[in-house]
Amino acid sequence: MKKSLFIIAMAVLVLSSCEKKTEETDNGLFTPAIEDFDYVVDRFADIEILRYRVPGIENLSLQQQEMLYYLSEAALCGRDIIYDQNCRYNLAIRTLLESVYTMEDIDTTSADYKAMEVYLKRVWASNGIHHHYSGMKFEPGFSQAWFETQINQLPFEKLPIYSEGISRDELFAEILPVIFDSTVMAVRKNQTEGADLLLTSACNYYGEGISQAEAEAFYSAMRTEGDETPVSYGLNSRLVRRDGILVEDVYKTDGLYGSAMSKIVYWLEKAEKVCENDAQRNALQKMISFYRTGDLKEFDEYAILWLKDTESLIDYVCGYTETYGDPLGYKANWEAVINFKDVEATKRTEKISGNAQWFEDHSPVDSMYKKEKCKGVTAKVITAAMMGGDNYPMSALGINLPNADWIRATYGSKSVSIDNIAEAYAQSVKSSGFNHEFVVDAKTEELLSKYKEITDNLHTDLHECLGHGSGKLAPGVSPDALGKYHAVIEEARADLFGLYYVADPKLVELGLLPDTNAYMAQYYSYLMNGLMTQTTRIKLGDNIEQTHMRNRQLIGKWVLEHSAADNAVELIVRDGKHYLVVNDYTVLRQRFGELLREIQRIKSTGDYNAARDLVENYSIRIDQDIHREILARYATLDMAPYKGFINPVLTGHFDNDGKFTGLSISYDENFVNQHLRYSRDYSFLKK
Repeated sequence: MKKSLFIIAMAVLVLSSCEKKTEETDNGLFTPAIEDFDYVVDRFADIEILRYRVPGIENLSLQQQEMLYYLSEAALCGRDIIYDQNCRYNLAIRTLLESVYTMEDIDTTSADYKAMEVYLKRVWASNGIHHHYSGMKFEPGFSQAWFETQINQLPFEKLPIYSEGISRDELFAEILPVIFDSTVMAVRKNQTEGADLLLTSACNYYGEGISQAEAEAFYSAMRTEGDETPVSYGLNSRLVRRDGILVEDVYKTDGLYGSAMSKIVYWLEKAEKVCENDAQRNALQKMISFYRTGDLKEFDEYAILWLKDTESLIDYVCGYTETYGDPLGYKANWEAVINFKDVEATKRTEKISGNAQWFEDHSPVDSMYKKEKCKGVTAKVITAAMMGGDNYPMSALGINLPNADWIRATYGSKSVSIDNIAEAYAQSVKSSGFNHEFVVDAKTEELLSKYKEITDNLHTDLHECLGHGSGKLAPGVSPDALGKYHAVIEEARADLFGLYYVADPKLVELGLLPDTNAYMAQYYSYLMNGLMTQTTRIKLGDNIEQTHMRNRQLIGKWVLEHSAADNAVELIVRDGKHYLVVNDYTVLRQRFGELLREIQRIKSTGDYNAARDLVENYSIRIDQDIHREILARYATLDMAPYKGFINPVLTGHFDNDGKFTGLSISYDENFVNQHLRYSRDYSFLKK
């Protein structure tokens, strides 16, 4: 590493969780060897909490460190927003739980206290009282009588400020059923066909009593026929009824969530002063303006400027982005990923994005739905340094933005793969025995051992870099035409694009895969997951609710059904256990291409009925006998099906004049202490 005087002045990197072997860099900072890093921090319920390393942070310039620090603080300041978006009672419940958890003289050895601790950790892990994947409300393992006894001892200042003039008894009468009555706000995001998706969902994007039909009519009336650059209507607001009329409460510094957004803006303005270049500064200034005005046209202007910033090392997602949490797909969750480019690893995504037109031209979809010219496709591998909102504690492995189809078509998209998060996932499951239990034979186990990690990363790259940005809408088709089915169809489309091309000899030609058989590891592991092992995350008897899990089962079940005649893919039973067998990988690739062609047609033409049929018939229901078997087999491995993360602690250092002098990073904070600290230092919304 090149020695730099400004980095030598940085505070020494703190790695108290790694007291074993460390490697000293040229600038005096210490980084842990990968085999000695303690990834696993905590485990409870169905979740394992991991640390993630931030390799390369020691190589950033002082100015880049300063910007990274300010952006990281902005990311943490939005924490309360996602809690409130997920359910209007989440912040009040979190405050009550934390107040009881930290009470003096409470018996921490009692069964009720220990059960409440697990419940509180689950609330932290899911940003609320509903499971982050299934959306179902948690069942408390502690009694209501015990909890009431504890909260009645709390001083007034430890209670949530729920509403003006409400008494303690009235407060508890409203909140306690939300925790203890399984029928109250049972699911965060209902997707059941035929149900009113708003009246039956606990999420807080719409005011009480607003029906699905009312909301759909409200946003349908906003659209202008023939508008080729429509804003993302409803993206940054809560739809409420006021004086009998539906209106939007817009998220902005002097509007809804204003107290938190003002803090975010405070840190973004500091970051704006130390930007690396004008392109980065222009985008950040526009984001700040959007936070102030809430004007969705400004959001689109920001997205275009953000796309044009391709040279900066530091980058960010920090705002209202994905719409997975809204049953109708209008309203965005608040999320943040503060990161910097992994220059060496980015070479692989640059090879992919640099050949975007080749991939588009050779796609198996109908030519009328292909882009004639791929514009502005940029891709990179990043190192996450701080995560917040809907991307914390549960993180994605990749991101492709912006989401507006007209911006993608005109200006392109920016895709990232988050390698240090993928690394933490991969390291945490080594030697688990998972493959030995579920993979059909030793030969396939060896295939996965040799190629799964590299093909996992490559599939993520193809999904994010090209899949989401591929194809085009037919003239006059609304991007909202698929309604509640849009998210599943879109994720399936991107996954299928990656699956089809991970087997293409072009990837070997580009040096991205070592040989023409490597792709088989991705095909096998993907289908095994979609057809069987992802159900380890689902309670027996429940349906699949989470978007990405639905898309994976849709692909798996469709391919299995359409292979009945030739057995290219089949499930066999051996010694009472189900196993996936792939008999013909070449035919399997053809199947992926056929489904990709149909799903692209569905999106391009806005074929709502076909989207509904695919999702309802293939993605939701689970074979109960196989599910029971998979759960029993998985239980013998003593593994947690979900992985969450804690952030490193980034500390900015300043001299007596307030000048930034360096950044230090620590990995030694545990899960409980991190969330209690966040609640103390980053709670800006009224509980």
